[in-house]
Amino acid sequence: MSADNQVSLSRAEAMALLGQMILIRRFEEKCAELYSAQKIRGFLHLYIGEEANAVGVMRALSPDDAVVATYREHGHALARGLPPGEVMAEMYGKAGGSSRGRGGSMHIFDKKHRFYGGNAIVGGGLPLAVGLALADKMQKLNRVTCCFFGEGAAAEGEFHESMNLAALWQLPVLFVCENNGYAMGTGLSRSESETSILQHAKSYRITGQDVDGMDVVAVRAAALSAVGAIRNGEGPRFLENKTYRFRPHSMFDPDLYRQKREIALWKTRGPVLQFSKWAIETQLLSQSDIDGLEEEAARTIDEAVRYAEESPWEPEEDLERDVYTPRKVEETAR
Repeated sequence: MSADNQVSLSRAEAMALLGQMILIRRFEEKCAELYSAQKIRGFLHLYIGEEANAVGVMRALSPDDAVVATYREHGHALARGLPPGEVMAEMYGKAGGSSRGRGGSMHIFDKKHRFYGGNAIVGGGLPLAVGLALADKMQKLNRVTCCFFGEGAAAEGEFHESMNLAALWQLPVLFVCENNGYAMGTGLSRSESETSILQHAKSYRITGQDVDGMDVVAVRAAALSAVGAIRNGEGPRFLENKTYRFRPHSMFDPDLYRQKREIALWKTRGPVLQFSKWAIETQLLSQSDIDGLEEEAARTIDEAVRYAEESPWEPEEDLERDVYTPRKVEETAR
């Protein structure tokens, strides 16, 4: 934990940061359990180990700001304030989900919270974020668009196109690279000649910084500084958060590309463990405070599962609702 970033942290803020990280961790663990029970189907990408990134960044954003996320977005959605029951129902594919069950694990969306996905395409959220930010600038709205993506997206053309346009047009975008070192299953040093994603951004003259993505307070401080600069009209900002996922890329991944001792070492730096230990040592929080947050998270998740279980399936007569098919294509199909 960085001492410079801890000075201004109040007890209430510490409770909020740790409470959100614990909720995300336990929610994801429950999702893994429900996936094994075949309650959640399809693909499932867990955020376990990366909680500090979503929680720290969201503390710097206002409700009017927009968030664009990746397919590993359950943590982002919860940190943004989406109701856990609606997120869980979406995972189930139920009508009570935030996207009426149509998005599932990889496409969580909520207009009320300006949460624009959940995108299954690697790097696919980057141009969407640029478009949202361009719209805000054209309308002279003092809003920020925050775009999360993994380091694997830096190998995609959309990354470079988005960096270029954001810099050219000085758009109010906060780019947050959650660099967990492996993309899907290939180490960064095996796929990129320049392993610093921040250097890629700087080549487009975008100001940014490296951040310890396992330290929620460091992430929060970096995000607050970056968002402040964007709101002051100083153009886009870039954060490369060095983080690590404790679970495989997805539930289908045998995880044969990492050493178990490497995973174990990173777990000793886990954001929940690290922050809890520091908060107790500095007497900012007590063990009873942490136990209370664990109990609250357990109750919230139990209620979320109950809501998902009781939520109905979308009726068959609604399945074509909001689905667009051009008339010519429809007639040709006949």
